[in-house]
Amino acid sequence: MSEHKRKRGRKPKIPDAEKTLDLPSIAASADDDDVVFSVSNVEIIPTTTNPSISSAAATTTNNHHPDHRPRRGRPRKHPKHETPEEKPPPLPRAGHCRPAENGGADFAGDVEPGVARVVPAMDAVVKVFCVHTEPNFSLPWQRKRQYSSSSSGFAIGGRRVLTNAHSVEHYTQVKLKKRGSDTKYLATVLAIGTECDIGNSGYMYIQYVMVVQVGYVDLSIEFLLLNSSFVLGDVAAMLTVEDDEFWEGVLPVEFGELPALQDAVTVVGYPIGGDTISVTSGVVSRIEILSYVHGSTELLGLQIDAAINSGNSGGPAFNDKGKCVGIAFQSLKHEDVENIGYVIPTPVIMHFIQDYEKNGAYTESYRLLLYVIGFPLLGVEWQKMENPDLRVAMSMKADQKGVRIRRVDPTAPESEVLKPSDIILSFDGIDIANDGTVPFRHGERIGFSYLVSQKYTGDSAAVKVLRDSKILNFNITLATHRRLIPSHNKGRPPSYYIIAGFVFSTVSVPYLRSEDYEYEAPVKLLDKLLYSMPQLPDEQLVVVSQVLVADINIGYEEIVNTQVLAFNGNPVKNLKSLANMVENCDDEFLKFDLEYDQVVVLRTKTSKAATLDILATHCIPSAMSDDLKN
Repeated sequence: MSEHKRKRGRKPKIPDAEKTLDLPSIAASADDDDVVFSVSNVEIIPTTTNPSISSAAATTTNNHHPDHRPRRGRPRKHPKHETPEEKPPPLPRAGHCRPAENGGADFAGDVEPGVARVVPAMDAVVKVFCVHTEPNFSLPWQRKRQYSSSSSGFAIGGRRVLTNAHSVEHYTQVKLKKRGSDTKYLATVLAIGTECDIGNSGYMYIQYVMVVQVGYVDLSIEFLLLNSSFVLGDVAAMLTVEDDEFWEGVLPVEFGELPALQDAVTVVGYPIGGDTISVTSGVVSRIEILSYVHGSTELLGLQIDAAINSGNSGGPAFNDKGKCVGIAFQSLKHEDVENIGYVIPTPVIMHFIQDYEKNGAYTESYRLLLYVIGFPLLGVEWQKMENPDLRVAMSMKADQKGVRIRRVDPTAPESEVLKPSDIILSFDGIDIANDGTVPFRHGERIGFSYLVSQKYTGDSAAVKVLRDSKILNFNITLATHRRLIPSHNKGRPPSYYIIAGFVFSTVSVPYLRSEDYEYEAPVKLLDKLLYSMPQLPDEQLVVVSQVLVADINIGYEEIVNTQVLAFNGNPVKNLKSLANMVENCDDEFLKFDLEYDQVVVLRTKTSKAATLDILATHCIPSAMSDDLKN
């Protein structure tokens, strides 16, 4: 048997020269430039080399003393440096924190050598508590039962706090709580941006399926028009707190530039699942124009893959430099998607802030609020010109590109200069492609409505169009436009008028949502919602919302949500004009012409007398809303 055969038990004191020990060791050669310490599976390579260390390590390794025993555990240490200049710089320890320059934040643990990632100033992120009292559109003379919600917000300059508009929609009371505090401070709502928030009330164009059912349209689950887990409604709200104690130790968040694709983002807020602050991270996965407020406003939006849950709305999204690049608002919930969240980017936020600072306040009859004017629109609907035959038919040259105007809003200033079938070639000197896009950044294009959204109401824009083979240049003043069926009531209670038990009201998106039209709605109302334009600046869609049953209205009980076209032969342009015509009517009969060729006829004297009894029966304080009285 070989004399080198190992015996059971302890290892020999002097290992064979040919064999390699499995214990942690120090290995080097005189020709190596770097000395590598191997401890388990971790390698640390010093940034500076020292020839004396290398030679010393080689001597220690190659010359074994007869009494040498292999050490267990950690390897031998380096010989100490003789001078401070020879000592390599220390590496940062995992979990080591030190103050940053963004308001008392810290560096994150496990930082790579030489890389300093700034953690956002999370002390500026607050939790928003709101008590809401929504209007009752079915019974417009009263409000619904109040409910509470919580969301997120963050402090900005001027002792102000930003959050999403839907976070304080129909608010009764708003309170804020700072991180690590046990005190809730009363807040005042300064402004609400009703055209650019993205929140829990609104809608977005999604692929949909329609099934007509006897005058009604049934919307499949894919058509998230009126009630959805992902919707686009209004952009932001601005709050303040008068108590000086709230602002102690709070440094405002700084805004950064629009991020690029694959840039890291960190979403901070107070989502469900706990009471303390929450941090999620991801990257920017898409930058494009999104339809806000049912497509009537198209603004820039960011898509990220960071988790955004209920309660994150209104919280900031930070970049890796600790600066805010947007406001988190919602994630897309659908069986076919995952990790899709949306952020309102900095340009939209700054537009809201500057619009608030530029415009003043106006007084509502029930509350003093500051409303921003909003984003202007071009006031046209356009068509792509990608088909070559279409371009030839419109007399476009080979080097000309643009989009064709389908319709012009009759109430918009653009209606005075632009016409249907005009080809918009450029906006403010920037050429528009046949698909309606313009250059954005390197390797990116974006819808030309982005150029319009950068303007403010009252600003002018240079528009070049092609009309009858001639190029025309116009200087257009931009303005905000209202739709026939508005997306918001801007905090106002719904208008109503009651005569002989007939409850007349105006149609809006909140009205449709309150009528349980999440998945079905009258075809004509949906058609007007999607495609109709107002012909007059004060035009409204007036409907009979319901009939309060009484002896005088026998046979009319089933009329519900039906548009009123005319009264006694006069067209109805809005609810106030209808109320005035009925109140001042001296004819023997009240005749209402409704859609679907329906007619309602009532005696004038008996109708007005019965109205008082009907109001008393249903505990209704007045036959008309306050806005119709003034």
